Amino acid sequence: MRASFLFSEVTTGLRRNLTMTIAMILTTAISLALFGAGLLVVQMAGKTQQIFLDRVEVQVFLTEDVSSLDPECEQEICSTLRSDIENTDDVVSVQYLSRDDAVADATDRVFADQPELAELVSADSFPASFKIKMSDPDRFAMIQDEFGTRPGVDSVLNQQDLVERLFGVLGGIRNAAFAIATIQAIAAVLLIANMVQIAAFTRRTEVGIMRLVGATRWYTQLPFLLEAVVAAVVGAALAIGGLFAAKSMFVDDMLSEVYDANIVARITDSDVVFIAPFLVLVGVGMAALTSYVTLRLYVRE
Repeated sequence: MRASFLFSEVTTGLRRNLTMTIAMILTTAISLALFGAGLLVVQMAGKTQQIFLDRVEVQVFLTEDVSSLDPECEQEICSTLRSDIENTDDVVSVQYLSRDDAVADATDRVFADQPELAELVSADSFPASFKIKMSDPDRFAMIQDEFGTRPGVDSVLNQQDLVERLFGVLGGIRNAAFAIATIQAIAAVLLIANMVQIAAFTRRTEVGIMRLVGATRWYTQLPFLLEAVVAAVVGAALAIGGLFAAKSMFVDDMLSEVYDANIVARITDSDVVFIAPFLVLVGVGMAALTSYVTLRLYVRE
């Protein structure tokens, strides 16, 4: 009897305030979708960071005299420098690139699709260098500290700085999504509060009768709370469906080239499935808490 009464009251309440219910569902869906997008960016950033850290190298560029006079790295300055780098802790491998090697790498790989730029590359365009791979990415600064001022060293390029800039951009996108989601969540909370107050007001007579015949305050107010929760669950379902649709219809197409080049990690259906329970919990929790507080503050009967 009680279950059928609650079901009937919740259904009636949702139909009676249909426009308010639709507005709350859509606002909740938008806020949860943006929150979910922020979570997906966090996941993508974490996986992308690992991709880049696995590739990141430190490149030690040699001075002009070493580059031009010792192309095989056989003289004392260059050979000693190479030996010391190889014997440094956490260094996995050291690759020496002469000027000719650097020119070949630029023309064959970097400017492979831009022949007009490749023609401008000359033997004097690049210095010789060491490419250093390390087991611990956080130890890259050590190469700069130990070898940056050594004889024969012109400069040290730490590619980790470029990676951190990339993740700064991803972090900005994530923060923007969270900020907009917060604004939408505030709007959803206000709509939930209004919906509960209007529902309680339109049914004040029947609620009063139920209280007169012995119904508890909690029992008479539970349908209003369940209405908000049901609307939130529908909004969460729309948000999850929207994320799946946006991924397959827009994101996969826009990022297909960078996905194929393994520049950023791919957002998969499994990623959306992983965050789906969090979206439902956040939506239900927000609706339940807002309804409970509203009923306590504004509905005294």
